[in-house]
Amino acid sequence: MKYKIGMPRGMLYYDYYPFWNEFFQELGLEVVVSPKTNKEILNEGVLSCVDEACLPVKVMHGHANYLKDKVDFLFIPKIMSIRKKEYCCPKILGLPEMIVNSVDGLPPVIDTVVNLRKSNSSINKSVFETGKYFSKNPYKVRKAYSKAIESYEKYKALLNKGVIPMDAIKMYNKAFKDITNHSIKHNMVIMVVGHPYNIYDEYINMNLISKLANEKVKVLTPEMISEEKIIHYSNMLPKRMFWTYGRRIVGSAFSVIEEEKIDGILYISSFGCGIDSILIDLVQRKSKEKKVPFVLLTLDEQTGEAGINTRIEAFLDMMKWRNRNEDNVSTHG
Repeated sequence: MKYKIGMPRGMLYYDYYPFWNEFFQELGLEVVVSPKTNKEILNEGVLSCVDEACLPVKVMHGHANYLKDKVDFLFIPKIMSIRKKEYCCPKILGLPEMIVNSVDGLPPVIDTVVNLRKSNSSINKSVFETGKYFSKNPYKVRKAYSKAIESYEKYKALLNKGVIPMDAIKMYNKAFKDITNHSIKHNMVIMVVGHPYNIYDEYINMNLISKLANEKVKVLTPEMISEEKIIHYSNMLPKRMFWTYGRRIVGSAFSVIEEEKIDGILYISSFGCGIDSILIDLVQRKSKEKKVPFVLLTLDEQTGEAGINTRIEAFLDMMKWRNRNEDNVSTHG
């Protein structure tokens, strides 16, 4: 019997899908991924999740609800730390427990603990704990792990070359064959910064990246910046950043600002995100210091697309006007 394992297309999906997908397929499972976020998935998530949760967590509940009757197992790892001496967002830490206690009728949930706070070697324990659900052969699990690492490294290499994760996953699903990209002359370069589940979920952000591309804007995201640069520039902070995604956001934004690689920064945040309340201020201060245009888009389930479109259009128009006529005028009033 070939088991089906469900992977919700939410939260850290765009970070680790290629790794876990390859791992489970090597163990002989059929991986079932929920569809892209849509109105039905969002509504189900809002109904089943606690009111205080941020929008991406509610969306994740909707994806879990979609998969529950279609798979034998649901994979929602408890990702506590992915780097030594650092932590993930508290909502990510408690995600399996939140979903198990909020969504009725779930199949068995594999909530593997991933905690690299003390040592990177603990990932081996997490992988073997996951693999033992489907194979008692440690050699088979080890082989699947090696294949998963290989696929993940190829995926990361695509991101470092400037490929948007959505496109990189398409390439991954086609055995990493290149997708033909026609040369496009860009009018400007903008960094879209924020947590990956806000940047890459096209329903949450209302197709932001596509809208920018239609305006001939070249988009950079934190995942396209090398880890070395992120570490270097995040170390400019007076105190150590102990949130992994906070370090990535600040380090990547600081790098493109200091190296003058962008024309502006667009920060996407979920309403009520405690971590973002600090990160936004840090990035905005650096933008103001270097006179880089900055705009913040705050999203929740009530956000209207018309308002988002108006803000994007106004931001782009003001940058074009400033670059053409008044490049000595402050972008922050």
